[in-house]
Amino acid sequence: MIVERIWTGNAYRNYNYLVACPETGEALAIDPLDHEKTLSTAKAKGWRITQVLNTHEHHDHTGGNAAVLAATGAQLIAHERAAGKIGGVTRGVKAGDVIKVGRHVELQCLDTPGHTLCHVCLFAHTDQPALFSGDTLFNAGAGNVHNGGDVNQLYDTFTRQLAQLPAQTAVYPGHDYIENNLRFTLAREPGNAEAQRLLDRVAGQDAAQAPVTTLAQEKDVNTFMRLDSPALIARLREDFPDLPEQPDAKTVFVKLRELRNRW
Repeated sequence: MIVERIWTGNAYRNYNYLVACPETGEALAIDPLDHEKTLSTAKAKGWRITQVLNTHEHHDHTGGNAAVLAATGAQLIAHERAAGKIGGVTRGVKAGDVIKVGRHVELQCLDTPGHTLCHVCLFAHTDQPALFSGDTLFNAGAGNVHNGGDVNQLYDTFTRQLAQLPAQTAVYPGHDYIENNLRFTLAREPGNAEAQRLLDRVAGQDAAQAPVTTLAQEKDVNTFMRLDSPALIARLREDFPDLPEQPDAKTVFVKLRELRNRW
């Protein structure tokens, strides 16, 4: 499996992706908002886009669909309940479905509600496992729930699905928010040395060169995966004095998301 991360450089700080089969040159385009860069990258690599997948229905992920489909004749894939929200869907997928790219690439669909209620992540069971996480999990952060989402379902997605994936899984999100997310982590947990080291590495860096984190790293630097940190909970109590002495993980997650909304 070949992964090409495309930095759009737009105001939304989107990443688009091409996942290609090295044997056949067939490719899957994930959330190809920047259709020009997506198509030109595929052409330069000698790949043929045969499928497009939208992780969810928001325009900053679907806005390039029409141009890519018109240029390639590709099939459009999305969550099975997203057909009414995304025009032209030809295949609806659910948890456990597999998307095949070429002869050997297989991506498992995860039903990951939270950011929206029709959100799909893709997981690759490869030697280097990979997660294409859309707007559910960001490098060092979590998606918001402002536009059709639910924070309780996002918590369930994080704890019951994402946290259970292999530690070495590479994380490929839909946006570059890593620097701001790390600053939020350090505001919540000032003594987090791993977050500080990663921030020193990425501060002011061109997002096209940003590191690809793993889930093991995320559990070190992502506040939304550090819900039992005593330091984090102590700092959280400063903002929420009524927080129980030993708050449950969901309460910590919800309060963190509330704070991040204002960050």
